[in-house]
Amino acid sequence: MNSSTAQGTNWFDKGAEAYARFRPHYPQSLAAYLASLAPNTTLALDVGCGNGQLTRDLAKHFSAVTGVDPSEDQIAHCTAQANVRYQCAPAEDLPLPSHSVSLITAAQAAHWFDLPRFYAEVRRVAIPGAILALISYGVPLLEPILNDRFQRFYWNEIGPYWPAQRTLVDSGYATLDFPFAHIKGDAISFCLEWNLEEFLGYISTWSAVLQASQAGQDEVLKHFAEELARLWGEPTTKRPVSWPINMRIGRV
Repeated sequence: MNSSTAQGTNWFDKGAEAYARFRPHYPQSLAAYLASLAPNTTLALDVGCGNGQLTRDLAKHFSAVTGVDPSEDQIAHCTAQANVRYQCAPAEDLPLPSHSVSLITAAQAAHWFDLPRFYAEVRRVAIPGAILALISYGVPLLEPILNDRFQRFYWNEIGPYWPAQRTLVDSGYATLDFPFAHIKGDAISFCLEWNLEEFLGYISTWSAVLQASQAGQDEVLKHFAEELARLWGEPTTKRPVSWPINMRIGRV
C-alpha cells in the first residue's frame, strides 16, 4: 500500500478490539523491577488492568495475579493464563480478602479512580510492607520528521478534548495525592518499532480522539492522518516510537 492509498483509509474506525491490538506493551523490566520491591511474590493485584498487558507480565514473577477492571469489554479481551484471574470490579471495591496482596499496581488508570476510596481498599487488601505502584507513560516521541506534526495534533488539535484527568498523566502523576512512604523508582522507558497503521491505531484508542469525533471533528482527525501519512512515507515502514514511564511507588 502506498502513501496515496493510505490517505484514503479511515485509520480511526477500529472498533472495540483496537485497545487490545494497538496499546503498547510495557517492557519486561517493569514487572521484574516491581516484583523485586514486593515483600513476597505470592499474590499481585493489577487494578484497572484493561486487557491485561501488565497483568500477564506480573504473572511471570508471582505465584498468582488478579486483574480487575470495571469494563466488561476490556475483561472480555484478556488472554487466559493459568496463574491469572480476571474479574470485573471497580478500583474502589476490590474483590480480594483483607491482608492478602503483596503488590498492587495501577497502570495508566489511577487518574480515573476515586483515590480516597481506592487507597482505603489498598490498605485493606495489602499485607504489611506491600508495594503500591501507580504507573503512567507520557506523551510518545517520534522521529523529528514526524514529531512536530504529532505534537501539534496532541496538544493543540485534540488537546481541548482530553478529560481533565489527563493533566495528571501529562505530569507523570507528580501532583497526584499519594499518602504512602515514597520509594524512588528506577528510570524506565520503552521504544517500539511501529508502522503507520499501528501508530494511528494506537491513537484511535485515545479518549480525546473519541470525544473529538463525537464533537464533529472528524475532518481534523482525517487531516492529521493524511498529513502524517505523507510524512511517514511507505505505510509499512517501521519507525521508532518511545515513551517515558512515570511511577509513584510507595510502601503501604
